[in-house]
Amino acid sequence: MTMKNQLQDFAKYVSLNVMGMIGLSCYILADTFFVSKGLGADGLTALNLAIPIYSFIHGSGLMIGMGGGTRYSIRKSQKDHGAANRTFTHALYLAAIFAVIFVTVGLLFAGDIVYLFGARENVYTMSRTYLRVILLFAPAFLLNNVLLCFVRNDGAPQLSMAAMLGGSFSNVILDWVFIFPCGMGIFGAVFATGLAPIISMIILSPHFLRKKNQFHPVKCRPQARQAVWIISSGVPSLVTEVSSGVVMIVFNSIIMNLSGNVGVAAYGVIANLSLVIIAIYTGVAQGIQPLMSQSFGRKDYGAIRAFLRCAMITMAVFSIVIYLIVFFGASPLTAIFNSEGDAMLQAIAEDGLRLYFIACPFAGFNIIISIYFTSTERPLPAHVISLLRGFIVIIPMAFLLSVLGKIHGVWCAFPVTEALVAVIGMILFRRFQKNKI
Repeated sequence: MTMKNQLQDFAKYVSLNVMGMIGLSCYILADTFFVSKGLGADGLTALNLAIPIYSFIHGSGLMIGMGGGTRYSIRKSQKDHGAANRTFTHALYLAAIFAVIFVTVGLLFAGDIVYLFGARENVYTMSRTYLRVILLFAPAFLLNNVLLCFVRNDGAPQLSMAAMLGGSFSNVILDWVFIFPCGMGIFGAVFATGLAPIISMIILSPHFLRKKNQFHPVKCRPQARQAVWIISSGVPSLVTEVSSGVVMIVFNSIIMNLSGNVGVAAYGVIANLSLVIIAIYTGVAQGIQPLMSQSFGRKDYGAIRAFLRCAMITMAVFSIVIYLIVFFGASPLTAIFNSEGDAMLQAIAEDGLRLYFIACPFAGFNIIISIYFTSTERPLPAHVISLLRGFIVIIPMAFLLSVLGKIHGVWCAFPVTEALVAVIGMILFRRFQKNKI
């Protein structure tokens, strides 16, 4: 593959996936905006307490889809179509198992979960409704994520992007319709979100109806080894998403004690903008994954290095632009979600935005380097990076810095964690660079 072709493929896959992931992240951002307008601070707090579970659902779907898509792409480039189809079949098996778990939790434990997260009175009622409905739609979210990843790895990134954007735009429109003209409140917000993956899959359907797909389910017994391969390759994607939920749970608890409901509502603004920004880096990573996996299957290690270099440069440019927007636009960004004009919420969120998003370049590096490792069938260093940034470092760091710096310490926990993990990621990268790639 020539350098020109590499750049063309990189630009095509990355641009499409970044746009698609931004659209996908607008699921929750649209909820945040319309809930803040229609239901005020209580609604925003209720949404923020329930959102972490969405991260678990979305992360599980990405784990199966990205892990399965990576294995599928490698086997496809090696012309092993039987193994490629078995990979897709096992991805469906895993999605079904996770769907049963999430639906069961939604039916039986939604109220207990939001109570455990600190929801009370009116906030409790709204949080329970949101959580229960989002969990009942889990099968659609899971299947949609699996199909999006496989269609992307099947050479149709344009269709994958169109499906993500179509689902997200429908969510924005239906949010407004259900919350305002229909007066459906928090149920309307979550129902619109739940319909989005269904609409996305309808947009994907021509790929299968016209028989353009090179993958399909085959009759085979479930094999633990196949499932482990998929999960192992997809765990970094899961941790990237789930860590957002875990961080939100921990931060909500700490901030509730420091600043009460207003602080949690302010963090809701920061956390939801973070979903969009992290989605940009995830889009870059997902864009290079099929290209790296195909190159790895062909043993074209020069192409892998070229794609990684392009991804890092792109990430750095995005990081500079994003932080400049956040730093100078903190006030209007907060005001969009501060429908009641709460001065305390405005002040807390503005400070938080400027401190929290110092993490941008470090978070982008960590996400991309994790995908680099998994795309080249070396999941262990990717697991290390993902677990460090998602659980092992961020949680104790949040408690430590909240004691030292109160609310400002909470905001600094995220950038400090990502910076420390980026150093470890660079060390792992240098170590593994000695081995061919």
